[in-house]
Amino acid sequence: MIRSRDNPRFKALRELATSTRERRKAGLALLDGAHLISAYRASGGVAEQLILSESAATCNPEAAQLAADASGQSLLVLADSLFNDLAQVATPTGVIALIRTAKPGPLPAMIERCVMLENIQDAGNLGSILRSTAAAGIRTVLLSQGCAFAWSPKVLRAGMGAHFSLDVFDNIDLAAAVLRLSGPLICTSGHARKSLFQADLRGPLAWVFGNEGAGVSADLRVAATEEVHIPMPGKSESLNVAAAAAICLFEQVRQRI
Repeated sequence: MIRSRDNPRFKALRELATSTRERRKAGLALLDGAHLISAYRASGGVAEQLILSESAATCNPEAAQLAADASGQSLLVLADSLFNDLAQVATPTGVIALIRTAKPGPLPAMIERCVMLENIQDAGNLGSILRSTAAAGIRTVLLSQGCAFAWSPKVLRAGMGAHFSLDVFDNIDLAAAVLRLSGPLICTSGHARKSLFQADLRGPLAWVFGNEGAGVSADLRVAATEEVHIPMPGKSESLNVAAAAAICLFEQVRQRI
């Protein structure tokens, strides 16, 4: 039980919660909430430590069950004020797991299907795209250096457990990775002549989705085999990148079924 903000263990956890640099350095991440923790366990993951708020430890049956299922694992209880500071959300869940982040290993020499993300900076967008990618049955995701960190708390919350069925490679030179693709690279553009629904998406291919404001860079647009646009009969000029990615990925699913 920890009640003091000066406790070294709490300070270390607080650093992980607030600092991407510290998360990268330590190779650790925090999973907030029973859903994420259960998804992690279902994937075969074993947490380094389970962290409960004082009130959840005494009054939350779901948190208590998670603690009971964590036999042999380290269990830490924080005063509610400390836990709320660690969770950094308006309505804390009362339970957090400290996990070691997955290391996917070297980039495969040949990539059949993947999603490339270039400079996606909003954590919610990145998490949503990872969730759609996993749901569409694509396993490999390549992130450029300018992307938000995939294992940050906000990305994990938006991903809803998608991380645990994906191989996420970060800090990747996407232009160089194009040479490893066994199929075409497709990007979306509002200026493309071909509609998404006219493209043949049945075979091996890769997608690239770009920054929320700038879109896909000129270098990757040149490297792309094909550009497509998403028909928008309404008055909106563009789609949120996470929405656009979901539409593209599930048109690919539709064609492959």
